[in-house]
Amino acid sequence: MSQIRHLEQPSSLASYRPPMALTLIQAVAVKEFKDNLRNRWLWLMAGMLLILSLCVSFMGSAVSGSLVVSESAQIFSGLVTLAVFILPLGAILLSYDSFVGERESGTLLLLLTYPLARWHLVCGKLLGHAYVIATACLLGFGLTALLLVALGEAHARLTLVTGFIHLIGSGILLSLVFVLLGYCVSLCVREKAKALGVLLLLWFVLVLVYDLVLLTALVSMAEVLSRHLFNLLILINPTDLFRALNLLANPADSLSAKSSLALIAQSGMGIPLMYGLFVGWLAVLSLICCFIFNRQEV
Repeated sequence: MSQIRHLEQPSSLASYRPPMALTLIQAVAVKEFKDNLRNRWLWLMAGMLLILSLCVSFMGSAVSGSLVVSESAQIFSGLVTLAVFILPLGAILLSYDSFVGERESGTLLLLLTYPLARWHLVCGKLLGHAYVIATACLLGFGLTALLLVALGEAHARLTLVTGFIHLIGSGILLSLVFVLLGYCVSLCVREKAKALGVLLLLWFVLVLVYDLVLLTALVSMAEVLSRHLFNLLILINPTDLFRALNLLANPADSLSAKSSLALIAQSGMGIPLMYGLFVGWLAVLSLICCFIFNRQEV
């Protein structure tokens, strides 16, 4: 009789049910992931990253008149330069209509009629877009890494694996920062075209103009601008933080590091602290998105 009672009692694992908030967030995340599978964004981004990373890795030596696999330092220098332009732009195109598009189509009002808190919706969209970006980066950069490890010399494999782990990890975090910037703009405007225009301007400033302005300030105000302040101004820009992290993770690329603003940010900084700054960016932007969304009327 005791054995029958023991069999009738469900095990702790079988009786476990995830909290309702996690279930709701996961449901929104799955919807976002499936939507981006249907609109081909995932395959387009993964294919673009794969083709460009293969070109950088295996065809970068063509300018010198020979076709050989480049050194790991040259490969990562090219891939970081490529990723810092492509990943934020792809994240913007992924997220610019996340809220304003659903508001225009009326689906946002429908979603809020369900027992779904607004922060559930923000977190669910972010998690779904994180799935999409992580899959695209793993397919794009991961396949290139496998080819390089298979064809490369044994003593360079550890360097390649470590470098690609940091490139993929920091690339995902950089993309998510711009996804959250896309959410903030999408929540503040009423038209999709305006959201895209504002975000493209923001991409232009953070990726292209910001470094030029800082370099001009460093040259013109070298006696006034302190080193610590300059480091801080670099590290508050997520694109420069991405460059600095990957250059620090690949110290063999001394030529690129010396010619980059990211070298200044490396003094006294460690890789864990740089990842912590990325996490801080994500936490602050997530709170800002939830604050804006909670104060809005749909």
